[in-house]
Parts: sequence; C-alpha cells; structure tokens
Amino acid sequence: MSVTTRDPKSPDKNRDKNHDESSVDDVVSHAHGSFFGRRKGHKLRLHQADLIEHLLPRLSLDIATLSPPDLAGLFASPVEQVRLEIGFGGGEHLIAEAQAHPRAGFIGCEPYVNGMAKILAQIETHNTGNIRLFAGDAAELLAWAPPHSLAQIDLIHPDPWPKRRHWKRRFVQDATVAAMARVLKKDGEFRFVSDIGDYCAWTLAHLARSADFIWSAERADDWRLPWTDYTMTRYGRKAEREGRQAAYLRFRRTSS
Repeated sequence: MSVTTRDPKSPDKNRDKNHDESSVDDVVSHAHGSFFGRRKGHKLRLHQADLIEHLLPRLSLDIATLSPPDLAGLFASPVEQVRLEIGFGGGEHLIAEAQAHPRAGFIGCEPYVNGMAKILAQIETHNTGNIRLFAGDAAELLAWAPPHSLAQIDLIHPDPWPKRRHWKRRFVQDATVAAMARVLKKDGEFRFVSDIGDYCAWTLAHLARSADFIWSAERADDWRLPWTDYTMTRYGRKAEREGRQAAYLRFRRTSS
C-alpha cells in the first residue's frame, strides 16, 4: 500500500495557515472517556498539517460503521494477525514493530494531534503499509472491535495520572481489562511498560483480579528487563537517564 501524499509545494501552498489548523480539528475527532487532557500541543508545521489533512483520512478507522468480522480485512495486503498499540506517543515503538513484523497488521490509537502527525511522517518516510490509525478514545475502539480479533495489545509508558483524585483517568481499569479480554484471542498478550511504580502495582492488581489474564513472569528479569527486540521510546530513554527503572509486564489471555 503506497502512502505517498500530495506535495505540500503544489500550487495551493499559499493557502491560509488558519485553514491548516481548522482542518486538523475537523479530521481528528474529539477524544473522551479513557483519555483526558489536551489534544494539541506544539503548532504543526505545514507538512505535518498536510499529512493530517490528506494521509490520516486514508488510514483512519471509522468506528461509526459496523466493525468487519475480521480486522485483517482493514489492511490492503493480507496479514496473519492484528495488533493494537494504545497511546503510541511519538510512534517510535509502533513503527519499529510494523517494520519488524510485516505480516502483521497494526492499529495505532492516539488522541493527540502532535503524536498522530509524527507517526504519519514516519509512515510516509518508510512507505509503511501495515498500519491503520484511530485518533480517539481507545475504550471506544475496543468496544467497536469484534471479539477475539487481536493478537496483542501494547500500552507503553501511559500517562500515570499520579494524583489520587485522577486515578479514575488511568487507562487500566476493571472495565478496560474486561474490554481487552473480549477482543484478545486465546493466548493473546497485553503488554504494559511504565517507570512509575505505583501505576505498575495498580496494573498488576487489576490484572490479578481478572480471571481472563495470567501474568507471564517466571523470574524477576522477566519484568525488570525489556522483552526481546523491544524498541525503547524517547520517553523510556529519558527515564533511564534520570535513573527511573521501568517494569515490563506481560499478561497472557487465558481461555474463556
């Protein structure tokens, strides 16, 4: 699948910059539910806005329609399985996974415009054809997806919402654990990475009380060290420089 976009140097290059910003808001849907906070950060560069306006609609999932019986049908080329990354941030992990596993299809979910612009630029640069995108609430995406349709779900360095009154805003909740259990195939994986000890404990507690998941760790290094071929994100490298140790948690979906 080619992801070539319109040349930003085409004759309409002098269009009003305000048009670019309004187009971004038109294309990227309002996020709510499991994601909280601002959707826009730094002002987008011209080409980033162009990608949001022209490439994102080609890759975006429309959850206002019925989900297909098999998510593999969302991809132009045949894929053997479909994986989801929730809140991919700058997209370093997602693009590396897609390149390392060309026979898998990847869905990236990210409500923030700047993160979406970054992954679109990488998709364009590498001409990556096995990524689809959803610019909204991951809980809504999980509710839309058909049962047993995903082989893996990744949640890499999510916002920890450290204040107690904000804990309800964390993605990992009993309801989202149940939603992930519904869409994961038997023996599918939920992988979680965080350098915030409290959120790691929170996640372990929520998954431990679910009959649908088993923590895969058998020894300390199974959660202290990244799994094989893990791509460190920019935030992960920053945490390491600042002396914060991340935990790498993997949970396997048991049979229903």
